[in-house]
Amino acid sequence: MITSQTPDRTPKMTDPAYKPRTVICIGDIHGYITKIVNLWSNLQSKIDPESFNTATIIFLGDYCDRGPDTRRVIDFLVSLPRQYPNQKHVFLSGNHDFAFAGFVGVLPGEFEAKDTWEEYADNEEREGWYKGEGYEKMHLQARRWSGWIKAKFNAAKGLEYKGSIYDAAPTFESYGVSHGSADLVKAVPEDHKKFLADMVWVHEEDDVCIETEEGLKHCKLVAVHAGLERGKNVQEQLEFLKARDTRVPKVTALSGRKDVWDIPKELTETIMISGHHGKLLIDGLRLVIDEGGGLESNPVAAVLLPSMKIVRDTDNIP
Repeated sequence: MITSQTPDRTPKMTDPAYKPRTVICIGDIHGYITKIVNLWSNLQSKIDPESFNTATIIFLGDYCDRGPDTRRVIDFLVSLPRQYPNQKHVFLSGNHDFAFAGFVGVLPGEFEAKDTWEEYADNEEREGWYKGEGYEKMHLQARRWSGWIKAKFNAAKGLEYKGSIYDAAPTFESYGVSHGSADLVKAVPEDHKKFLADMVWVHEEDDVCIETEEGLKHCKLVAVHAGLERGKNVQEQLEFLKARDTRVPKVTALSGRKDVWDIPKELTETIMISGHHGKLLIDGLRLVIDEGGGLESNPVAAVLLPSMKIVRDTDNIP
């Protein structure tokens, strides 16, 4: 018996018509509206319209603090799904965004606030943790974010602190309230609170292409703001991040440094991409895209996949 089947006309990787999907990963914005608007314009100019309008856009976190325009940045981000309905938008939480969400009361899950303070209680006076209205229900990071740090100068960055250890004063001011004011809870619009509530802590893509000397290579992609810990069970880490468990005082994958720098050994053939670290690095499949670091003088950058090209807000693209 002869049976007929509808032929599969999907272009294969070896076909001339094959075109891998475009993935754009955008580094930390930190409250600079002009930078993200200029970067977006440069991305539109650099990428052909069909690919841009159907791209997966992964924002790597830290949308707030340091720069003066947090409110306008979040306005811009929440408008993207409406303006570009055929794009896929992923908004990762950074450690700054986690703390902001904690202050306005939209962190996921349930936690006993005091349980998150205990391990770091010796730092309360030095870091000037918030003790205003509603502090009893706030996660540790929200109290650190909205407090007043005693030291005025951040020796590591060579800059003055902006209110708190998180440099959160410009975020408060962008919503028209003074740093550390409980009025921020009322000043933040509901769509911004929803944005903060909905942020994911990790994002995975099963099939992302990158260009290599041998041609296109298919990889898994894991995006997380700071990284995953080497030497700890990767699956358990991913499950914890997907569950967005706020009972811990500090989420290492959002705020770690050296302990989350390397790709865990289990993640072979996996692109590991983060922001957070205040530098730009492409080392094999480990990508760190945070050239800005929240500094006014530095650009906000994005990496394009599969080409691995870097695009910046400062690029002069015709």
